[in-house]
This record gives sequence, structure tokens and C-alpha cells, in this order.
Amino acid sequence: MKVSIIGAGIGGLATACLLVAENHEVTIFEQQAKVGGKMNRFEKDGFTFDTGPSLLTMPHILDELYKRCGTTLGDQLSLQPLSPICRYFYQDDTIFNCFDDRLKTLDEIKKIAPEDVEAYTEFLDYAENIYTKTADAFIYNPLYSFSDFKKLDLLSFFGIDAFSTVSTRVDSKFQSEYLRKFFKRFTTYNGSSPYLAPATLNVIPHVEINQGGYYIKGGLYTLAESLLNLAKSLGCTFHFNASVEKIITENGRITGVRTNNQIVHSDIVVSNSDATETITRLLDNDAVPESKKQKASTIEPSCSGFVLLLGIDRKYDELAHHNIFFTKDYQREFEHIFTDKIMPDDPTIYVANTSQSNPEHAPDNGSNLFILVNAPYLSDAFSWDAESESYANFIIKDLEDRALTNLSEYIKVKQIITPTDFYDKYSSNKGSIYGTSSNSMFSAFVRPRNKFKGVDGLYLVGGSTHPGGGIPLVVQSALNAVNLIHRYES
Repeated sequence: MKVSIIGAGIGGLATACLLVAENHEVTIFEQQAKVGGKMNRFEKDGFTFDTGPSLLTMPHILDELYKRCGTTLGDQLSLQPLSPICRYFYQDDTIFNCFDDRLKTLDEIKKIAPEDVEAYTEFLDYAENIYTKTADAFIYNPLYSFSDFKKLDLLSFFGIDAFSTVSTRVDSKFQSEYLRKFFKRFTTYNGSSPYLAPATLNVIPHVEINQGGYYIKGGLYTLAESLLNLAKSLGCTFHFNASVEKIITENGRITGVRTNNQIVHSDIVVSNSDATETITRLLDNDAVPESKKQKASTIEPSCSGFVLLLGIDRKYDELAHHNIFFTKDYQREFEHIFTDKIMPDDPTIYVANTSQSNPEHAPDNGSNLFILVNAPYLSDAFSWDAESESYANFIIKDLEDRALTNLSEYIKVKQIITPTDFYDKYSSNKGSIYGTSSNSMFSAFVRPRNKFKGVDGLYLVGGSTHPGGGIPLVVQSALNAVNLIHRYES
């Protein structure tokens, strides 16, 4: 079959590798000059930055992808466990290191929250139980047809804590504000609020802490390069600076795509563009009724992010590879982001310092700081044109006050990425980073499916689709889509 893939993000690349390995004729159309989508790389004056994901979890999903393409994860990438996984800075100058070694972490907890030592182990067991009940039912299940839903165990559904919020459950388990903030922050991995998202998302600490979080030697963008090289070696064709203007249909069936004012015939189209953008912008009204487009446009996107890349000519011993600087008032921060749609005035700040693991990412005695603050998706409530520079300076000052003394004096490279950039470059819904929001009990059931209902031959992959955002789930969306292609197109 002749397959056209819209977008060379991780979802599009993974789908291309799988399909070309099955001897399909696959072409990817990417509107940017290189692959990766929001997983990308920025280089300047000897500094190298990953500009997207910074942590890999659930590597077994990636390994399945590589094996189906005739290779292995170990042959393609070098994974590096980190110790600590992450370092946490609280407003009262308390520092907490979380390790993949539970005994080491418990020693840390004994210092800052001895009353919660037992609760920590109990909570991770509870998180593992949620994973056991949700993995096969939700993550690895395409949830497309009646036969897929028959696999759901109703009793298991009542055991995944879907009727409470992350925050409520965490507060009920821990006495210490240190541990409460620590466990609430994991919902930000898919751009949701711990005060709105179902407690089912407490599965995420299990995925990172119990199963392990990894860095890819050379940087996370190495994954995108690996998938590009694999797809090319298997025979995939790439067109860059090639924006798809329309998906062409006839009588409810895919016939091709229009790119650069040319029609490319296709038996199947796989869109790695944002699902909302695909439905509302790429499909004509004769293919999708206006009512369905209106429904798609009301899907709540995840939050976005404000990114500040700083190349500095010094090292800070205070920093680990991954670092979190907590706000004083977590709930107020999320109210600013999700209710008021403005930037928080006391944000939690994430800092990745990959030069600690890859010294070549910065000149000698320098550091490459990737700084991320959760941000609202685009709305009229906040203007990035007016505020981006002042907010960057505010974040730098905040970090100087917290741990990074005189940071502003050492800056050699400075680059700002805002939600407007995510929208303009990647057509993400309202500039969101993680696709569709998970701020509801039934979010797992309302995400766009990996096969589009209403247009035969159209498939959707990426963080805005089922099963969710983040590297492993995006790769799983590709595996789901290809499995559905086997089911409906063979």
C-alpha cells in the first residue's frame, strides 16, 4: 500500500519505521527542515540543548518498535540511568534527592519527612497496582471497536482510583508538604493539573521510580535521529519543508494529500499533526461535518510551556542532571495556568543540565540549562509578544534567589521558546505541548482514536491521540495505529 504520513515527529517516524518494515511504500511530509517535531535540538556557540522531552520511561515500548523493524533498542541507543533521578529544591532551602534505589530515597525521606517513610513505600505499591490494572486495558488497548472495549474489566475500572483527584489522594496518603508536592508534580508529565486530573494518574510515579527513568546518551534528540536513519535504511522517503494543506477524500475514503499544491495519491494517510488541527483544518466539510469539527475544537488541550535555554560559562555544584524548584503554593500555580490562563507569578521551575552527563554539550567549565515553566495554552488572557522577555528575566532572578547565585552574569547564550512558537512551528492545538488534557475522569475514553471514525484509511498518531503524551505513549500510538491498519486495511 502507498502510505502518506503527515509530520515527522516521534509518532510519524515510529509509524513510518513499522510500515516500511512491512514493505509498504511510505512517504513522510514534514513542514519543518528536520525531523523530531517538539523533540528537537538547538545548538549555538558550543552549547547543545534538547528542546523537548528530557527523560525516557517505559523503554520496553521503544524496544518493541525496534524489534518489529529488525533491530533492538540496545543496538540503536545507549540508555543511561541517573543518580539521583531528580533533585528537588523547596522554598525553605530543603533539598530532596529521589533515587531509583528505594533504600537511598528512604534515607532522604528520613531526613526531611520521617513521618512519611512507610507511606512512601505504600504509595509506590498503590501506584504499581494502578499500572497493573490499566496497562493492558488502556495503554496497550486501542479502545477502537466493541471488541476492544469488551476487554475492559469493570471491576478493575473501580480499582484504578478514577473517582478521586491526584491531589486528594496524595494528601490522604502523606502528612508532609514535601512529599505532597513531590507526588503531585508527576501529572505535569502529561500537561495536567493534580487538582483536576483523576488519581489514576498516580500511576506515573510507578513508571518513573519503580520502572526507571533514563537519559539517552548524546541527548534525547538522538532518538529522533535514530528513527530517521532507521526509516531511511528501510526505504522510507522524506520530504522536508513540505506542508500538507489538505487531506483528500472521496466518498468517505482517503485518496491522497495535497502538499505544495500537488496531489499525492495515497491508499492510507497517517496524521502525526495535532488531532484537533487535523480534523478542523486538514479535512474538508464534505469529509467531516461541521458539528464534528466544532466538537474537536472544544477538546481541552494540555498546558503548554515556557522554555528558556541558557548557555552559561560556569558550573553549579548544586545542580543534578534533573532539578525541580518548587513553588510555595502549588494549587495557586495551577489555578493561574488552567483557570486564569496566565503565567504563574510563583512558578515551579524545571532545570535540565545535560552537560553533567554529556560534557560536550557545553564548552569547558560551562553548562547548558534547559529551563521549563508550565504555561497556559494560548488565549487572549496572556500576550507572549509583550511578556516573553520580562518573564525570562523574572525566571532568571528567581533562580538566582533560590540556588544559582549571579546566574545572569554568566549567560553566553539565551534562547526563548513560548507557546506561540509551539503553535507556529508544530501546529499544536493552542500551543499545547502534551496534546489533549487529562483533567477529567473519562479522559482516557475521549482522546481521539488512532483510527479516525468517518473517513476510511485515515489514522492518527502522536501525543494528542490515544493513549497520551510523552515518548512511550506516542510510540504506543504508532503501534496501535499499525495494528489497526492490519485489522482494517489487509
